[in-house]
Amino acid sequence: MRTPYPNYQSPCGWNALLPPVPARPRLTADTKCDVVVIGGGYTGLSAARRWHELEPSHQIKILEGSRIGEGNPGRNSGFLLEVSLANDANAAEIDRMQKCNALVSKTMADLSILVRQHNIKCDLHRSGTYRAAAGEHGLQAIRAYATFLKASDLPHEKLDQKALRSRIGTNFYQEGLYSPDCYLVQPAALIRGLADALAESISVYEETPALKISRSGAAWIVNTPSGSISAQSVIIANNAFAKSLGFGRSRITAIYTYAGLTEPLPVDLLAQLGTDTSWGLLPAHRLGSTLRRTRDNRLLIRSCYDYEAEMDNCAIEAILTDALQRRFPFLDNTRLAHVWSGATGLTRNGAPKWGKIGTGLFISAGCNGGGVVKGTLFGSALADLAHDNETADIEGLFGTASWMPPDPMRKLGFKLIAAMERRRGVAEI
Repeated sequence: MRTPYPNYQSPCGWNALLPPVPARPRLTADTKCDVVVIGGGYTGLSAARRWHELEPSHQIKILEGSRIGEGNPGRNSGFLLEVSLANDANAAEIDRMQKCNALVSKTMADLSILVRQHNIKCDLHRSGTYRAAAGEHGLQAIRAYATFLKASDLPHEKLDQKALRSRIGTNFYQEGLYSPDCYLVQPAALIRGLADALAESISVYEETPALKISRSGAAWIVNTPSGSISAQSVIIANNAFAKSLGFGRSRITAIYTYAGLTEPLPVDLLAQLGTDTSWGLLPAHRLGSTLRRTRDNRLLIRSCYDYEAEMDNCAIEAILTDALQRRFPFLDNTRLAHVWSGATGLTRNGAPKWGKIGTGLFISAGCNGGGVVKGTLFGSALADLAHDNETADIEGLFGTASWMPPDPMRKLGFKLIAAMERRRGVAEI
């Protein structure tokens, strides 16, 4: 990890659709506070919000390495799941999974209330989500997920190729299912709105990455490029980039994924896109392609993965365009208006690095995707943990990030596993 934050090649497409806003200040001098939150994403904002509820008199400072909306939290696909991700689902552990689902569902409900209370204009709506498979390996995954949904008593609808074509306009998939337990959102608008909704006493510094954390007597010192902060407590919530500060190096890897977004499609093409006018589709295979149709009639596609470094975005544009046109051949003359990447923290077993790691020092990192709702849950729970309040059993229910070997073995392992998975799930890419 060369830097404490990614220096992306391209602007975030979601953020580019929003009106520009004045930059928040950078930290330019040494200062003090009660708690520093490193990372202005869903986890960091949630932790700060909850800490303020518990200690309204405390000074809280949030350090964001990029601009709010331009960083990783605005670069996801905008799926807010009310239940566990398909890769987490385990029909053999229904009791644990139902407890996880209950926590995630409550967090989603709380987020919805927050959006309404603060009139955050982020196009949040409960659309449900599709999952679909094109090949045999994907079909096995779809059927296993259907088994989990049935065992969990969660509503869902099985769909054949004809039904999928009727609803979302593609013959690409052989089989799929629909689950109502998902919201869609404009993610850059959501994270910007949540930051704006923070209490006035919470300071947010943009373009102020944390470079180093050290102990000085009873206080923690967080160094940034142009100033330092002394605080009694520090919350590390910058996901994969916690590694640059020396935390989670043996547990977390940064993975880059890529997305493309079209301009609003013309009426003649929209007529071929099925009856559902706002939908999201998650792939049966984790290396497959995510799709969305937005309410302003754009299509989004997300695909491809890279280890610890960003691929050339021009090459990615061609790959994403091809994947989109294979699903919708009538889009053969449609280009992507925005192409961008986003980094997330991946752990070997899909569990987070979460909890207290020192006196006054706390971490939540390694979101493994699905970070909007789970990150919000983990951030709030971390603030409760810091105050010795009763909180959800995050480690017991969601697990603890397992050890990974260092590079070059880690990189080699990732490349080998990714190659095997691509072969197995080639039909889904």
